[in-house]
Amino acid sequence: MDAREFNALFSTLSDKLFRMAKSMLQNTDEAKDAVQDLQLKLWEKRETLDYAENKFTFTLKTMRNLCIDTLRKKHYSENLPQEMEHHAPTPTQQLEIRDMANYASSLIDKLPEIQRTVMRMRDVEEMEIAEIAYITELSENAVCVNLSRARAKIRTQLLKELQTRN
Repeated sequence: MDAREFNALFSTLSDKLFRMAKSMLQNTDEAKDAVQDLQLKLWEKRETLDYAENKFTFTLKTMRNLCIDTLRKKHYSENLPQEMEHHAPTPTQQLEIRDMANYASSLIDKLPEIQRTVMRMRDVEEMEIAEIAYITELSENAVCVNLSRARAKIRTQLLKELQTRN
């Protein structure tokens, strides 16, 4: 498809595309942007238009999909929970985080050997329970019990440390 054929096709459909986008997006500016985005995408893929059985329906369906994508992106960004918003930590917070990580690492070092090994394999190396059981020659149940106990000890000690700091 050459530029003349593409422009002829797009000019005959532009009003319908705009109305469709406006009805879906409920915003004139976003609808205009969607039509322009579609025109650019179709121009870049104009060879595929030659293979479409019905260029009219193909173009309308593509516009619909583009509008749905726009709505999804808009919906996702507007509905981010407050706790998911990113706020860079201050230098003081960074220092506290580093200190707490070092403290947690020292607590892990103080665990009994099997708990320390299981915890590092699972939480640091991200190994599966079955793999850990095979390597340590423990049952999968024993691995889970040791991992649970190790995490509980670390959690308890970290909470105590946080309470003494506050």
